[in-house]
Amino acid sequence: MQQSICEATTCTTLRRMGYNRGRPHRLPLISTTNRKKRLQFAQAHQNWTVEEWKNVAWSDESGFLLRHSDGRVRIWHKQNENMDPSCLVTTVHAAGGGVMVWGMFSWHTLGPLVPIGHRLNATAYLSIDSDHVHPFMTTMYPSSDGYFQQDNAPCHKV
Repeated sequence: MQQSICEATTCTTLRRMGYNRGRPHRLPLISTTNRKKRLQFAQAHQNWTVEEWKNVAWSDESGFLLRHSDGRVRIWHKQNENMDPSCLVTTVHAAGGGVMVWGMFSWHTLGPLVPIGHRLNATAYLSIDSDHVHPFMTTMYPSSDGYFQQDNAPCHKV
């Protein structure tokens, strides 16, 4: 096996074997605990009607990198294997060199988008809750028939 083969020969051979070349699907990295919480939430609310879902406001925070990094990954896979775990690349929230924002939305409208200049700890979250969540929910659901869903927490009536 001292012999080398060119890249084109390798590519041609792999294609003849039924493999395609492409970028892997990106999949958020979700811990086992959060995966279980999400499944429990889905099972608990699987029979809700569209009208019930219209009374839910959703929120989450996310980080965004402001610089471009070309870390492209290419994989070889057969046509029916593109969602196989071996063909997926996990992603995580941006860390450093970017901006962190918190936002919320409902069926009816978008809520505020709040830039977060520091780590989102309990104090910062309580501030967002009092400054943004309660006014939004009071305006959108004045008769207190709205629910608020944050991340993986249970959906609770506001």
